[in-house]
Amino acid sequence: MSNYDDMEKRLETVLGSDTEVCSGNLAKWRGHLLKNLTFPLRVTGTEDFLWEEPYVFGGFDADEYEELKKTNPSYKDQFDLLGIGKPRADDDDLVAKVRRVSDQKMFKIDLSCLRATEEKADAYTILDDYSVWQCNY
Repeated sequence: MSNYDDMEKRLETVLGSDTEVCSGNLAKWRGHLLKNLTFPLRVTGTEDFLWEEPYVFGGFDADEYEELKKTNPSYKDQFDLLGIGKPRADDDDLVAKVRRVSDQKMFKIDLSCLRATEEKADAYTILDDYSVWQCNY
């Protein structure tokens, strides 16, 4: 069985046969995550956050980027995931409540933008499954 097949089975365990991204399934995911993750959980970004793209891909000032990272979360930062909130009214992603390890600043970040730092932990697979579902279904 492939990794994809394994993931599909895990998704079916969480959602049943309807895997559409919708408010009902976000509620199912939130319940599953709250039940199966232990907080705080060390996480980092899966890829550059939306605000960082022009700096990461070039064209924007590197010094400005370094300054902005002091007050904004960066995908390279490590965070403690403290909780998972409901989606914002205009969004279809759960809200991660995180504290940056380096300076203890608090942020709210889309959960699908985060991954556990410990790749062999169950939490890594759970968050990865959520991110794949949220971005692809």
